[in-house]
Amino acid sequence: MIGNLKPLEILLIVAVIFLLFGAKKLPDMARSLGKSARILKSEAKAMKKEGEAEDAATAASVADQAPQQQAAAPRTIQASPGDVTSARPVNEPNHTKQG
Repeated sequence: MIGNLKPLEILLIVAVIFLLFGAKKLPDMARSLGKSARILKSEAKAMKKEGEAEDAATAASVADQAPQQQAAAPRTIQASPGDVTSARPVNEPNHTKQG
């Protein structure tokens, strides 16, 4: 659909956007869009590297240990991808104050 636009139609769309947002806000909007894209790209790369490292560590640990001798590691719940500070074991008792 976008590939079928003629130059006059593209110019009309740009003019409408310019009139709606004004000349002062357009550079700021473009700057914030660029920052958001860079942050998203860096976070995606970090998650990919983290996943590859976890896969390599898991493969190495499984290859090194026999299935009979392998102790059951506690499962963890993570609040969000990449947030290891809030990870906690599943079967850990909840320590809350009662009273």
